[in-house]
Amino acid sequence: MNWEQLLSLKRFGDTNKRLRKEQDETRLGFEVDYDRIIFSSAFRSLQDKTQVIPLSKTDFVHTRLTHSLEVSVVGRSLGRIAGKKILEKHPHLQEVHGYQFNDFGAIVAAAALSHDIGNPPFGHSGEKAIGEYFKTGNGKEYKNALSAKEYQDIIDFEGNANGFKLLSESREGVAGGLRLSYATLGAFMKYPKESLPKKPTKEIADKKFGFFQSEKNAFKEVAQELGLKQTREGNDIGFCRHPLTYLVEAADDICYTIIDFEDGINLGLIPEDFALEYLIKLVKDRINTKKYNAMPYREDRLSYLRALAINTLIMDAIEIFVANEEAILAGTFHVSLLDKSAYKAQIEDIIQLSISKIYQSQEVIEKEIAGYKIISDILNVYTGALVRKKEGNASNYDRLMLQTLPEFYQRTEGSLYTILLNTCCYVASLSDSAAVHMHNKIMGKQL
Repeated sequence: MNWEQLLSLKRFGDTNKRLRKEQDETRLGFEVDYDRIIFSSAFRSLQDKTQVIPLSKTDFVHTRLTHSLEVSVVGRSLGRIAGKKILEKHPHLQEVHGYQFNDFGAIVAAAALSHDIGNPPFGHSGEKAIGEYFKTGNGKEYKNALSAKEYQDIIDFEGNANGFKLLSESREGVAGGLRLSYATLGAFMKYPKESLPKKPTKEIADKKFGFFQSEKNAFKEVAQELGLKQTREGNDIGFCRHPLTYLVEAADDICYTIIDFEDGINLGLIPEDFALEYLIKLVKDRINTKKYNAMPYREDRLSYLRALAINTLIMDAIEIFVANEEAILAGTFHVSLLDKSAYKAQIEDIIQLSISKIYQSQEVIEKEIAGYKIISDILNVYTGALVRKKEGNASNYDRLMLQTLPEFYQRTEGSLYTILLNTCCYVASLSDSAAVHMHNKIMGKQL
């Protein structure tokens, strides 16, 4: 893979090549990507979607929106620092093509901003709840009417694939979705493969899948334009990651490791003394003890350690990225950047504590259980109504329910796969509160 292709400014539908040296510096293409994402309705809905604690009533707990903004800020720093080093190593990118180090920061920031845009309500349990409805619930009746890959798309419903759909899907009058640059779409794609074959490997890009069958052609176009190295051919396609994807992933890993941990402390799920000890182990070589001890308030101590920890991990990730740039470009780097971190032991200690004290806390478990029921009931009502409408035997109740759907999702002229997938994507678009509100209506609990 080569940086000239990987930094493509092309957008869906372009007929002429976009050259970096001809870009308007006041309205740079990669920065336009960021603007289009932040003004999208899918991004706005993240303000009421779970990051750690579903339906939290406290102001300081992160939502998907605040998490995404923070990941984007960290990603911008990672991209800029890495970009400066890449341009020093490959000066022709700047001298001949006009690329600047800020371009790398803009691409990573935009991709990081959108990294959770396809996630359903109620956190990762929302993905599992959608899949379980079709795997073990009433939705399994559709299995025999779908191809193996179509069925796998739905029973393994994946927020990353839904995110690519949201960013790139064409609709009547809106070709190419948000029409982001292919460089940003490439950096967004953490798992550049389809749902099958599902063969777990040590390759980080094979951990999940990154596009539904409905976006297969769009995905191939982006991957081929960027010159991503192909790992599978024929009917089962897959590619190596875009190198900047590693920086997007590192930004996410850094933020959820440190900031989810901080939420746990603020919620009282993790004792302060215990937690600060874990953070201090991570930053012990960089902490200003005198400054730290002069802070009488927990909030200030925690903020200082958080900032120091994030900066420590940023510089560590950059060092790993630069040292392995050739392997990353060759498609032979098979793990995340933080898997190679000098602080891996400290990171794993923090994550394990977060799992036991936060992710598996009684409050989280109880709300995830409720989320399963809510999502299953909503899917049951809408998929049944849509399929019966397609078959011409919709009941009056079905017709009433379908009127509550946005017009795009009421359509039934497509295939069964299209109808079911679109319904999953509609449910995934709901915020936590909107899902609860919709469920209350279905259950007759709210007029």
